[in-house]
Amino acid sequence: MNALLEVKNLYVDLNLPAGSLHAVRDVSFSVEKGKTLSLVGESGCGKSMTAMAIMGLLPPSATFRADAITLDGKSLLGMTEAQLSRVRGSQMAMIFQEPMTSLDPCYTIGNQLTEALTTHQKVSARKARDRAVFLLEKVGITGASSRLKQYPHQLSGGLRQRIMIAMGLMCGPSLIIADEPTTALDVTIQAQIMGLLAGIQEEFNMGMILITHDLGVVSRVADDVVIMYCGQVVEEGSITDIFTRPVHPYTRGLMACIPVPGKTEPGGKLGSIPGIVPTPIGELWGCSFRSRCPQAGPACADKDLSLVCLPDGRAYRCARIQARGLSHPETVWDDPEREAN
Repeated sequence: MNALLEVKNLYVDLNLPAGSLHAVRDVSFSVEKGKTLSLVGESGCGKSMTAMAIMGLLPPSATFRADAITLDGKSLLGMTEAQLSRVRGSQMAMIFQEPMTSLDPCYTIGNQLTEALTTHQKVSARKARDRAVFLLEKVGITGASSRLKQYPHQLSGGLRQRIMIAMGLMCGPSLIIADEPTTALDVTIQAQIMGLLAGIQEEFNMGMILITHDLGVVSRVADDVVIMYCGQVVEEGSITDIFTRPVHPYTRGLMACIPVPGKTEPGGKLGSIPGIVPTPIGELWGCSFRSRCPQAGPACADKDLSLVCLPDGRAYRCARIQARGLSHPETVWDDPEREAN
């Protein structure tokens, strides 16, 4: 099956007074139609910058390069700004994080929704309004017609997030990128928003990239997961593999932080990852996680450390596992003698 979106060897650098900040380094992944790929990692690991590069919305201080970025078989590389503007919103859309500030406070909800459609398609104002009402109802907003006359400040955070979803769907894109769609929302509204996204994705058969650091959300909606750390992909696999057979020490550390019903004792101590993320400014080499990894060794500082891809679709970037050439790399940490060596 051909991928809906394919990204190969993406790099993004930010030119700062202190030097070049390597925000994204050698990132590759693909998204199938009707499937959800989740980009996971702590703040500053390059998730949002990856999405911005795909959308062509990088800040002026950024430079990027990639071997390929294709959407539905068409290359996005080399497109002019005018060409990218025709693709954004119509074929791929993005739900930005922080719904409180993503909508323009000077325009009504109706103006902002209909503009997305009339910009890309030759439709009348009446048809654009009907489409907006239909999608507002689809995302669970009651009294949709009256909402079109309201301004963002008159709506709650949950309603604004639903409107952002409706705005992304106005032109029926084949790919939607949801960047922290549950940020600043309470737990009940988070569950509603994620259930809404999953239902709409299934109904419209869209591909989706979900950007988050919430592994609980990932476990409920993702099909495949890409774990990022310090701008790089350190592990990739299906949702089942990542949650039941994690390979990279960073992924294992993330999983140890999650309480497991029936296993984690009430009031018991959860796992943690010591240290801090290294700065991605200047020359980088080896495994970026080695300063925080309890299994780090001399090989982890080697100059070249590539992503190893396995036949079953899994991938990992770990020098100690690569040195052993294991076909089932998750077993390396289960053998005390092997781990000690």
